[in-house]
Amino acid sequence: MSSVVISTRVRLARNLKGYPFPCKLSQQGREEVIEKVRDAVKNGNSVLADDFSYIKMSALDPIQGVSLVERRLVSPEFISDNDGRALLLSSDESLSIMLNEEDHIRLQVITKGLSLEQAYDTADKLDTLLDERLEFAFDKRLGYLTQCPTNLGTGMRASVMLHLPALEKSRAISRIAGNLSKLGLTIRGAHGEGTEPKGALYQLSNQVTLGISEKAAIENLKNITAQLVAQEEQARERLCKSDEVKDTIARSLGILKYALVISHDEALNLLSNVRLGVVSGQITEIGVDVIDKLMTDVEPATLSVNAKKSLSPHERDIERAKLIQQTIN
Repeated sequence: MSSVVISTRVRLARNLKGYPFPCKLSQQGREEVIEKVRDAVKNGNSVLADDFSYIKMSALDPIQGVSLVERRLVSPEFISDNDGRALLLSSDESLSIMLNEEDHIRLQVITKGLSLEQAYDTADKLDTLLDERLEFAFDKRLGYLTQCPTNLGTGMRASVMLHLPALEKSRAISRIAGNLSKLGLTIRGAHGEGTEPKGALYQLSNQVTLGISEKAAIENLKNITAQLVAQEEQARERLCKSDEVKDTIARSLGILKYALVISHDEALNLLSNVRLGVVSGQITEIGVDVIDKLMTDVEPATLSVNAKKSLSPHERDIERAKLIQQTIN
């Protein structure tokens, strides 16, 4: 399924008992929440404790914050107001804890490919680590209490990142989205709510958190993902027989190899075409993991962060082309 499913993410929302939600929390209260969670992680009985770095959001410049969003480590909302917010991030960036976003704690685990049970198991262990030293806001009837009612219950959002070029080209996505909503799932752009899909990247996630267990939600998402993967693979089989599509893939690789200036949207579209060529066997000299990493590394702010300097839009387009050439040639 790695030909279609790029990554898995499981996120848990938690709030501390005795504190207002972040939207009503004073500056002092925000600092207290941050210190309580930091202490719970640092002094928790787990090997994970020493793996987290602490990032005070107000200490980051805007480009660094946007890069965190591009790498899907934090939400766009989290960087909209850095005051009284912090991030705990593991060294391999697979675990992150946003502090004082919409909820006091947004715990997130990202893994490669389709690995929902593994991602949930890691998130659950980290959640247990925190629960041993903190008291979460919990109601016997409603479950975990969250600022937004749509997160009540498990407080869990599980999602998979999908590459769906064939279904996109066949214009089946809108029909699929309508059917998914009836099943308690939603499909959006790669960065979640309010974002448009680029490079045929889509995020499929659960919507229902109340009246359903974490295990049931994970199983439902896993089953629907398997059906979507099957549909995409069938559509690809038909699509990749076309000489026109084969030519598009070959031309895309040629542009990526030799272009001196490439815009963000063009890069994602070309990389999407090349990824289709890699997984279909037309392109054999590049691995799919290389393309997946490039799809993040070519993002505007991430380019500037990796270059360790602020880049103008034109400079980014030049830097993007250089990065792609160095990576795939």
